[in-house]
Amino acid sequence: MKIQIVKWCVNVAMGVAFLACFLTGLVKFVPLQQALGLNELVLPFAFISALHDWSGLLLGILVAIHLFLNRRWILKMTKKMLTDAGDLPAE
Repeated sequence: MKIQIVKWCVNVAMGVAFLACFLTGLVKFVPLQQALGLNELVLPFAFISALHDWSGLLLGILVAIHLFLNRRWILKMTKKMLTDAGDLPAE
């Protein structure tokens, strides 16, 4: 049961890190900045850039942990897909 709680926590943290990275990436997107009239006076771009970098790094680490925690399922499904590939009907 404990591993399920750990997996859930990792998945929630991955979701939060993804949102932080995605949203700060949108803010850093130059055409969007120009379209919305954003500049250094409106937003602290240095902080947003640092938040983007750190959330991206955290997301990468959490994805690695997620893959490690789910390695048995990944290997099992990969084996199943490769062995059952001959059983699939041709399109």
